[in-house]
Amino acid sequence: MIILKTPAEIEVMAQASRVVAEALEIVKKAVRPGISTEELDRIAEEEIRVRGALPAFKGYRNYPKTLCASVNDQVVHGIPSRRKLKEGDIIGLDLGAIVGGFYGDSAVTVAVGAVPGTTEKLVQVTKEALYLGIKQAVVGNRLSDISHAVQEHVEASGFSVVTEFVGHGIGRQLHEEPQVPNYGKPGQGPRLQPGMVLAIEPMVNIGRSAVRVLDDRWTAVTVDGSLSAHFEHTIAIQPTGTPRILSQL
Repeated sequence: MIILKTPAEIEVMAQASRVVAEALEIVKKAVRPGISTEELDRIAEEEIRVRGALPAFKGYRNYPKTLCASVNDQVVHGIPSRRKLKEGDIIGLDLGAIVGGFYGDSAVTVAVGAVPGTTEKLVQVTKEALYLGIKQAVVGNRLSDISHAVQEHVEASGFSVVTEFVGHGIGRQLHEEPQVPNYGKPGQGPRLQPGMVLAIEPMVNIGRSAVRVLDDRWTAVTVDGSLSAHFEHTIAIQPTGTPRILSQL
């Protein structure tokens, strides 16, 4: 069941999402060759807690860390470790926070130093796909209008969208209905309404769309070993006009 949020609830979610945005900005600035993903996780947790919020991911379904840190062919849910970043890597940073019982969720992909042109294009196209999807999140549109906008841009750019993982509704739970796929025909699914809050999150591969989950039961990687990028925002659908991006500074 889709749960609509009141204006007051959306304001609390905006606080949670701002915590995420601020913490992510600091983690992004810490990304450099030689730093471990475990150290990035420490920074993320410290920045969330110092703002009076709680990490949303730590302990969620027994996930052991605060940050999801997905490097190169890791699509999502990479568990921070002693792995050190190298020049030319890319890393997806996915982070969530809880304020007043409500969740915020956002993700970015960052290049570690200089990267090849195709890698740079992958990151840029994935970010563009997110904002094209957000642009469709207006009253009267259908849910799949978001999905189609993402897929169309990604495939026109020569990349593939991941189908095994999707965006989602968000509120008092990290994952609520509806699911928000990054693919599909336009004009399908529920009509978008004021008070819907969604986490839209394109996951895009340079190669094939297929992924598999490693033995740690969390880390998803591309089957063909190709690079993957991930961007995400928590957005609220407004009564009129464009959606409000809650997780944007």
